[in-house]
Amino acid sequence: MSRGRFRPLGFLGLDGGLRWPSLTLAGHGLLLQPPSQEDYAAWSALRGASRDFLAPWEPPWLDDDLERGSFRRRIKRYHQEIDRDEAYPFLVFLEDSHTLIGGLTISNIRRGAAQAGTLGYWMGAVHAGKGHMGRAVALACAHAFRGLALERIEAACVEENAASARVLTRAGFRREGLARRYLNIAGVRRDHVLFALLREDASPLSPFSAGQ
Repeated sequence: MSRGRFRPLGFLGLDGGLRWPSLTLAGHGLLLQPPSQEDYAAWSALRGASRDFLAPWEPPWLDDDLERGSFRRRIKRYHQEIDRDEAYPFLVFLEDSHTLIGGLTISNIRRGAAQAGTLGYWMGAVHAGKGHMGRAVALACAHAFRGLALERIEAACVEENAASARVLTRAGFRREGLARRYLNIAGVRRDHVLFALLREDASPLSPFSAGQ
């Protein structure tokens, strides 16, 4: 695969919406798919029920964050980012029941000499602590190295987010340092621990630690 610009396979669906079938990832009992308008009800319900659980670890939510119009704009932005090879967002489902349990994004794609991207994720409160995100990270990182031809995946979390740090370290990410006042989290600029996973760190890529 070329180390230059990557162009995902995209085409028009019957409803005129963009589809990227090559970006559907399955394994470890999970299914990762780019979000679509049809996911709004499940997404808004899960995010709304998990707000208190997620808010301490995320940027401030917009007032209309869970409304349909906001979700429609979000999907449009996702389509543009995928088409421009800037970011690859996924929703995470249980494969057998197609239950939505969280989300994951590989963003800030840098080509050329860097060939790198940034991993971010969230998990619905009722599904947390069951090992699902570790498996989702395994699938996404395998795709990032094999399908997107990245050489490096970066991630960050606030120091007290021990659960997120465990997900990363169990997937092979290594701590690389501390970024001061890195992101606005819950309305406050927060320091973040920086992690990274290299292509050679992740061999063999599958199944990582599938039971984690």
